[in-house]
Amino acid sequence: MSHPQQAERTKRTYQDGARRIASRSIAGLERTSLTPDALTVAGVGLCIAGAVAVYFEYLSHWFFILGGALFVVGSVLDILDGALARRSGKGTPFGAFLDSTVDRVGEAFMIAAIGLVLMREGSEWGVALAFAAMAGSFLVSYTRARAEALGLKGDVGIGSRAERVVVLSVGLGLAPLHELVLPAAIALLALTAWITVLQRVLSVRAQLRSP
Repeated sequence: MSHPQQAERTKRTYQDGARRIASRSIAGLERTSLTPDALTVAGVGLCIAGAVAVYFEYLSHWFFILGGALFVVGSVLDILDGALARRSGKGTPFGAFLDSTVDRVGEAFMIAAIGLVLMREGSEWGVALAFAAMAGSFLVSYTRARAEALGLKGDVGIGSRAERVVVLSVGLGLAPLHELVLPAAIALLALTAWITVLQRVLSVRAQLRSP
């Protein structure tokens, strides 16, 4: 089996597992009075809180782990809000717009916090990579939105939001072990994001050329 096929198979495996866990979580949330918009706001709030915790890592390296944990929980809530909207019928057009907008906010705060940490450590390359990662993550979402606006498939690629959350979370969790872990995580995030942008551009081009 080729490496791209293996990567796609691995991606499908954990995505299927995540969907099963989300389905069980949604079944419980449906029995509460929580709305999808409430989950959206709570999710972005936790992601921002995680970014603030990461910024204060100079007080204790445990703030890296705290920030990563808050970011993971916030990202999970951000996934569940859309699923709850579909399953419960509580979704609204504004809720969908709010969800897609704040997705970028939480991730941007976390990448910016990591960039500030790397700047404090004197890593110019790390700061540059943080800028590249943020621009790439925004373009990943933008290319999907533009492709789907044209009626095309736009969710191809190796670096969707779920993968970016994993890279950031693992990087933050391992950051206290070595000073190079965080720059490496940001470099991987930037690389996968820009590869995904290229994959989506080529995919749209191929779809438009196909009869």
